[in-house]
Amino acid sequence: MMDGTVKKQPKPFANPYAAGVLLGVVLFVAFLLTGSGLGASGPLNRYLVYLEDKIAPEHVNRVPYLINYAGGDKNPLDNPFTFLGIGVVAGGFLSGLIHHRLRFETNKGPRINNQTRWLMAFLGGILMGYGARFARGCTSGQGLSGGAVLSVGSWAFLLAVFVGAYALAYSLRRLWI
Repeated sequence: MMDGTVKKQPKPFANPYAAGVLLGVVLFVAFLLTGSGLGASGPLNRYLVYLEDKIAPEHVNRVPYLINYAGGDKNPLDNPFTFLGIGVVAGGFLSGLIHHRLRFETNKGPRINNQTRWLMAFLGGILMGYGARFARGCTSGQGLSGGAVLSVGSWAFLLAVFVGAYALAYSLRRLWI
């Protein structure tokens, strides 16, 4: 660098087989400690219901889906999954910091600008969030936890996710190459 500082090189990614084994151990411990597996959409849903309950409690008390989370004296954050969500964000940040991968960047193909990439990511996130609630779980909840206990619905979900992802990736490939 021009000012004499040395930019640290990112450390290599973990061995995928070792990471898979560690993920299996974490999933087993989650089942052992909480009685349920892992999931990413559950914590986000609980945070949103918490905010909704603070802003419009009368709405939460009228909607049967929401009342299961926050109706009356219930606190939607009183659940082990809320700590899981915080831990995932904090762990991802610390991992990026420790392994010198923490930076602001927009990954995209050469045929797409930053604004379109961000718009597509935002729309994709909305669709994934809606799909996760519609399917009663996200890829980690349905795929990892449901698949681990051999739930037929979770295996059907995984098949649909892979078929849908490959079909969508094929149709959008021109943006990435």
